[in-house]
Amino acid sequence: MPPIFLCFYCVFFISLKPCRKPLMSVLSVRFASHSSAGVKQKNDDALAVKVAHGGELVHKGITAVIADGASCCSSAEIASRTAVTDFINNYYSTPDSWTVEKSATRVLSALNNWLFAQGHRALNTEDSLVTTLSAAIIKGQTAYLFHVGDSRIYLYRDNELALLTQDHCHYQRANKLYLTRALGIDNKLQIDFKSVPLQVGDQLLFTTDGIHDAISPQQLTELMASQQELQDKSDAIAAFAADSHSDDNLTCLLVEVESLPLQTMTEAQSILTSKVIPPVMAVGNEIDGYKIVKVLHSNTRSHVYLVESSDETQWVLKAPSENFSDDPQYLEGFVREAWVGEQIDHDNVMRCQPADSESPFRYHLCEYIDGITLRQWMYDHPTPDMALIRPILKQVISGIRALQRHQMVHRDLKPENIMIRNDGTVKLVDFGTVQVAGLDEIERFNLETCPVGSVDYIAPEYLMGHKGTFQSDLFSLGVIVYEMLCGERPFSLKDPKLNPPTSLNVWQYTPLAHRKTKRPLWIDLAIKKACSPNPKNRQHALSEFLHDISQPNDELIEKFERAPLIERSPLTFWQVVAGLLLLANLVQLYWFNR
Repeated sequence: MPPIFLCFYCVFFISLKPCRKPLMSVLSVRFASHSSAGVKQKNDDALAVKVAHGGELVHKGITAVIADGASCCSSAEIASRTAVTDFINNYYSTPDSWTVEKSATRVLSALNNWLFAQGHRALNTEDSLVTTLSAAIIKGQTAYLFHVGDSRIYLYRDNELALLTQDHCHYQRANKLYLTRALGIDNKLQIDFKSVPLQVGDQLLFTTDGIHDAISPQQLTELMASQQELQDKSDAIAAFAADSHSDDNLTCLLVEVESLPLQTMTEAQSILTSKVIPPVMAVGNEIDGYKIVKVLHSNTRSHVYLVESSDETQWVLKAPSENFSDDPQYLEGFVREAWVGEQIDHDNVMRCQPADSESPFRYHLCEYIDGITLRQWMYDHPTPDMALIRPILKQVISGIRALQRHQMVHRDLKPENIMIRNDGTVKLVDFGTVQVAGLDEIERFNLETCPVGSVDYIAPEYLMGHKGTFQSDLFSLGVIVYEMLCGERPFSLKDPKLNPPTSLNVWQYTPLAHRKTKRPLWIDLAIKKACSPNPKNRQHALSEFLHDISQPNDELIEKFERAPLIERSPLTFWQVVAGLLLLANLVQLYWFNR
C-alpha cells in the first residue's frame, strides 16, 4: 500500500477535480498515477500533485513531484514523504514576486540541509534520510523542472517520448552502483534546472527507477501510445515493468496539459478593465466608506485624494483617469503599483492595500505620507553637505534592498518618487513600472512597448533593450546623488527615448569639478562608478556604493591617478589637443610666411 501519496490523491482528486472541458485562458491539467511496492515489502516512493486556484494558480502554478527514498536507508519512505510534502507546502509559501527558479531552489536547499542534518545526527548510516526528487512546476505556458537523483521526467508529444532529466548515479558495465546526487547526501546541493515550453496535449511522465530500469525507451513509447486514458497508461506501464521482473517499487505519474493561459494583450486588457473607474470626486464625497478630505493631485493621468475611513484612519486613495480607460499598459501599471505595495512591508517603502474586493470601482489605497518629495528637499537645500545627504541615501538604499529581496527593480527612481516624511523617514513611492521577476514569467503581464522610467534618470541598459537589475536602480541613484550635490545631472542626452543610442559611448560623465561645486575627488569617483554606462563597471552591491560615498576608496583613487589623461579628464585632454593643433598651425603659418 503506498505511504503518503494516497493522501494527496484524496485531497487533489476530490477537492480539485480536473476539468474535462478546457477553460479559456486558464491553466488546467488532468493527471493519473500508479504506485505500488512491487516485489519489495514496502513502498519507499512518494508523489503528489497540487493544482492551485485563483491568484495562486497564476503566480505559483501547478506542481507535480515524485521522489524515491534510497533503499539503503531504513528511513527511505520518511525521506521521500518529507521531500514531497515539504517541497510543495514551502514552495507555495514563498513570495509571489519570486521567480519559480528562485522559489524552488531556496526550498530545496533548505530541505536538503534539514535531511542532511537529520542523517548526520543518526548513529548509523542506515538511518540517513536520502531521496531522489524530480518536480515540474507549470506556470504560464512553461514547465520548470527541478531534478536530483535517478527518478525521471519525460515529455510525450506527437507520439514521441523525450527524456528531460539526467540520472545522477554511477554505472559500471551498465550496472548501477550508487547515487552521485540526491537530497540528504551532502550539505551542498546541486540541482538540475531547465524550463520547457508547453503545448496543449503535452504529457509529462514521471517515473522512479523501478519503472524505467525495467522498460526500454522504445517500449515506454509504445505503452504511452497504446492507451488513451491516463490511468490506463500508468497502470499499463506499471504492469509491464512488473512483468519485466522489476526488482524495485513501481511508481509513475502522468500529467497532461488540457489548456494553457492565453497571453495576449486583449485578455490582459479585459482583466484590467473589469472594474469601473470612479468619477472625479470633490471634498465631502464618499466612496466605499472612505470620505474625501482633500484633493491632493488631479490631472489627465490620475486623481489622488486624502481620505478618511470610518475609524478616522487617513489614507491616500488613487484612481486612474477616464482618459486612460482604454490604455492597457497604463492600467497594468496601475494594478502593478497596488500589487507591489501590498507585497512589501518595510519602513522605507510605501505601503498599499487593495480596495474592497466587492467594490465595482478601480482604485487602491496607499499610506498617507505627511512630508515632501526629495525634489522639494533639493530646492530647499541647493548646496547640501554630505552629512545631510547620507542619512537620506541610507534609507533609499534600504528601500531598494527591500525590493531586491522580492526580486523587484524599481526602474523609475527619481527625486519625485522619493518622499521624506516630517519625522525624517524616507519612502520609495510609485511602483507602476516596477519589474517583478515572478510576474515576468507570466507574459500577459508584460505589456510594455517602450523603455520605462524618466529620461534623465533611466539606466542605459533599458534604452539598449536589456532587462534591468538592481544595478539599474543604482545608476538612477547615482544620478540623483550627483544632482543633490550640484543641482545638475552628469549626462546630457537629447531625447534618448525618441532616438535610442546605439552605443554606450554617448554617456559621457561630467566630473563634479566641472560644476559650480567643490566636492572631494573620492566622492565624485564613487558617483562616477555608480553611473557607469556599462552595468558591469558599477558597484556590485548597494552597500559598496554606500561605503564608497561614505569614505575614500583607495582603489578607485589609485586607478584614477594611473589612468591616462583622456580617461581622467576627456575635456582637458581635448583642450590640450586643440591647443597643440592650434600651436602647430601657427608655427606652420609662420614658416610659410618667412
